[in-house]
Amino acid sequence: MFDEKRATRRGLALGATGLLALSGCGTGDAAAEDQVTVAAEAGVEELGVEVLETFDHDPDSFTQGLQLAEHPEHGTVFYESAGLYGASDVRIVAPGTGEVLASQDLPVEQFAEGLTLTDTDLWQITWQEHTAHRRDPVTLDVIESVEYEGEGWGICYDGERLVMSDGTPTLTFRDPVTFAETGTVDVTLDGEPVAQINELECVGGQVWANLWLTDQIVRIDPETGEVGAVVDAAGLLPEEDAAGADVLNGIAAGEEEGTFYLTGKHWPKLFLVRFAPA
Repeated sequence: MFDEKRATRRGLALGATGLLALSGCGTGDAAAEDQVTVAAEAGVEELGVEVLETFDHDPDSFTQGLQLAEHPEHGTVFYESAGLYGASDVRIVAPGTGEVLASQDLPVEQFAEGLTLTDTDLWQITWQEHTAHRRDPVTLDVIESVEYEGEGWGICYDGERLVMSDGTPTLTFRDPVTFAETGTVDVTLDGEPVAQINELECVGGQVWANLWLTDQIVRIDPETGEVGAVVDAAGLLPEEDAAGADVLNGIAAGEEEGTFYLTGKHWPKLFLVRFAPA
């Protein structure tokens, strides 16, 4: 069972959802016209989703960031960032049950976005508040907060640098200690810019990214910005679980190579999947 505090958040979130429907990466329904298309001659892999396991997920979480990691007290956990004004938090979640093991709220004027773990820290970014919080990954306490320009959408760590999205076709690289910008790369598919880049996961030298308002995930080469694969995850959440759910968002590398955990904003389920040729 999810704790009572989480149950009250859904009511707080409902008023904000309507206000945010036309702006930023707050909320919205996946729409066919927002899907990226792959030309036959593009040489880009077209992948589908093979579901390996299904787990419960807190439907009160407006999921913005997700990462699987080891915690010294709780063992294998998800670190999850949940958004919306007045309902944003960072939480540690039990993978098998969706139980929230620990959490810390953000100030009511901040809208939480993506998060990622470095070798020593947990970074959590905010949407339009230009603020990133460096947290203790054990306690979730804020160690320091730093400012950055532009919006914050998704973030991941490739072992050397942070990679951050802001909804545009540009990914920004940042120092994992100071959060200072160190470079950028423009993301393209068959020479065309790819916008709405949202939640990120760095794995195997590549960046996997949710595309906001779509059921698609893309694989990006961070050195060139080129998209090498497009994943169609349409229909992942069964129709009977879709009432009250929002868009696909939340991707975390699994324990086994080539597997990923996927969920969405207000999704009651989380899925362990493998991407396979469509």
